[in-house]
Amino acid sequence: MLKIAVLVSGSGTNLQAIIDAIVRGDINGEIVKVISSRSKAYALERADDHGIVREFIGAKSERTILQAVQESGAELVVTAGFLKVLPPEFVEAYKDRIINVHPSLIPAFCGIGFYGLRVHEEVIRAGVKVTGATVHFVDEGCDSGPIIAQRAVKVKEDDTPESLQKRVMQEAEWPLLAEVIGLIADGHITVMNGRVIIR
Repeated sequence: MLKIAVLVSGSGTNLQAIIDAIVRGDINGEIVKVISSRSKAYALERADDHGIVREFIGAKSERTILQAVQESGAELVVTAGFLKVLPPEFVEAYKDRIINVHPSLIPAFCGIGFYGLRVHEEVIRAGVKVTGATVHFVDEGCDSGPIIAQRAVKVKEDDTPESLQKRVMQEAEWPLLAEVIGLIADGHITVMNGRVIIR
């Protein structure tokens, strides 16, 4: 059973998608810890509701996120709406064991400053017809690690950033993240020479 640590900063909808997938039996794993960079993140309440160990680690804390994850025994780290850049020592310690979900088809609409509603605002402003979500391994850059999987979502003529965000989450982010974690838990995903191999 795969031991998972989830890093959060906000409402925790991606966390909930992982929890739901575990409950359904789609992921052979357990969340051993939820760590938040914000003390009032609703994601912490979601963890409480499901009896998951949770911790707030702020910028002024002497305790590091790396220390907390290592103590949890997690084998996979999922950054789910986590609005902090992981330090190089964390990325090195968990190389090819940290994944992130991003609400666009990387390399489009990603990188520094592209998170939350701004991604969807820029998609609509650019007039593209297809967007989606990407799950990728985390490296030292921003949204630059090896891509594991992507799922496309059509942009409708009457979409607002809010309506597009909701549809991308429901049709792409949540199911794709759960699917990838399930594949990792079952040993179907590896990284060789910087490229993802799915068996």
